[in-house]
Amino acid sequence: MSRWAFAQLLDSALPVGAFSHSFGLETAVQEGVVGAKADVAEYIAAMLRHVWAPMDAAAVKAVYRYGARDGDWDRVWALDERLHASRLAAESRDGVLKMGRRLLKLGAAMHPALDWAPLERAVSSGACPGTHPTVHGYAAHLLGVSEDEAAEGYLYACATLAVNTALRLMPIGQTEAQALLASLLPRIGEAWAAVAPIEPEAFYSAAPAMDGYMMRHEGLYSRLFMS
Repeated sequence: MSRWAFAQLLDSALPVGAFSHSFGLETAVQEGVVGAKADVAEYIAAMLRHVWAPMDAAAVKAVYRYGARDGDWDRVWALDERLHASRLAAESRDGVLKMGRRLLKLGAAMHPALDWAPLERAVSSGACPGTHPTVHGYAAHLLGVSEDEAAEGYLYACATLAVNTALRLMPIGQTEAQALLASLLPRIGEAWAAVAPIEPEAFYSAAPAMDGYMMRHEGLYSRLFMS
């Protein structure tokens, strides 16, 4: 399968609902913690290193190491459930689930010749929640992408989402936003390299401040985003 098919899945305009979620950044902006472009860069770098790489990317690793390599897809589904239950903020937990379910439907519609049936059965039976990182990893595997590319692609999509969120929340122009994203590209590789050797089931999240922003989001007086 062409790598362009995988690149399409990383497009920020992909209709999976990512545009509706800030995953805590809106709270950080309203509380004045994030108020400048440098703050946004620091926030995203922290999310990459302490949340998205060690926790979400574990789901991507599981697809490749437990499912594709060992044929133990039940272990992948079980890890997806554990990861889902480990997300502390209800809004963000729901957002990651909705994005995953939409990506599954979209992927099957875009590439009907690929074998989506195992994941579709697991989701419909309740064996697997079908969260965004797991569906992303499964899609990348079907498209013939390597584990490293799949994981770094997921982290890139997360960083892009956060930059686009900041673009709507703060006085940052399009050129500044793209320059900001470009400056974060090395952090993506660094974040993945730091956790790649770790087994998927040893996932962790080490960003309590971000968890607090996500949990307080539902109490904001006014909101642009769902989480």
